[in-house]
Amino acid sequence: MMQKGCGALNCQHGNCGHCDNCGGSLLLTPAEAALLEQLAQTPFLPVGKGLGEYPVYLEDNAWTVEDYGRAILALDLKGLVRLDTDMPLRGFDYAAYERCPLHGSFALTAKGQEVVDMIQIQGFCQEDEEEAT
Repeated sequence: MMQKGCGALNCQHGNCGHCDNCGGSLLLTPAEAALLEQLAQTPFLPVGKGLGEYPVYLEDNAWTVEDYGRAILALDLKGLVRLDTDMPLRGFDYAAYERCPLHGSFALTAKGQEVVDMIQIQGFCQEDEEEAT
């Protein structure tokens, strides 16, 4: 797990909505951090989805499709991205996503942009897996 800004962003659960008050840390997996870095460069990323499936992101192969799918859902639950499976990117070729009946996109929320800004200023620190639990 990665801890944002050595504990500067405060939220143990990531979705409490009080990330500046509760005294904890926002924990990010490496796949979540990678997606935030990509969204810092490209404001909207493509996604595919089937019924009852994890989101599918195929534009990078640093992590597995399953890892990216879990990461997208986690970032959505933490309020850092907005996942829109019914809003495809105009002009994007979804041919690689042909197995997914839903084509959409995801983007940073205002809270997600704040986290990206903090990461760019403060960076990450690694947290020992045992400390994270």
